[in-house]
Amino acid sequence: MEITNQIKERLSEVGLKATHPRIVVLRQLMVSNDHPTAESIHETIREENPSISLGSVYRVLDVLVDSGLIQRVSVRSGSKRYDANMNPHGHFYCLKTNKIQDFYDEELYGLINEFFRKKRIRNFRINEIKLQVNGERIDPEADVTII
Repeated sequence: MEITNQIKERLSEVGLKATHPRIVVLRQLMVSNDHPTAESIHETIREENPSISLGSVYRVLDVLVDSGLIQRVSVRSGSKRYDANMNPHGHFYCLKTNKIQDFYDEELYGLINEFFRKKRIRNFRINEIKLQVNGERIDPEADVTII
């Protein structure tokens, strides 16, 4: 029940009503680590929430993205994937398996930020830097690690 209260609070903070579909979809995203599609979210929630249609899931996801509560993750297949982790992080995207894995590396982001600070880009203000590394896992079942 605690997660439901957190979700209601997050929705309220961005001026959104805590509707049942928004709570259910955001909860599913918060407990998911696989950057799901709208279809996979719908598949997961529909047994317990048969009144929430796939169209409703898409609309809720659009509202949550627009409000800044979640982000879309682009993949080469063209499908839209979603991530509730709004902390600075990057993604490893496996071209063979379509799996997305989060990674955090303060040193790397420090280097990227320092690079752009030194270059003094004119007529452009950077709001955020997103890093996605596309490749293929050597062992498709194992997580990618940075040593």
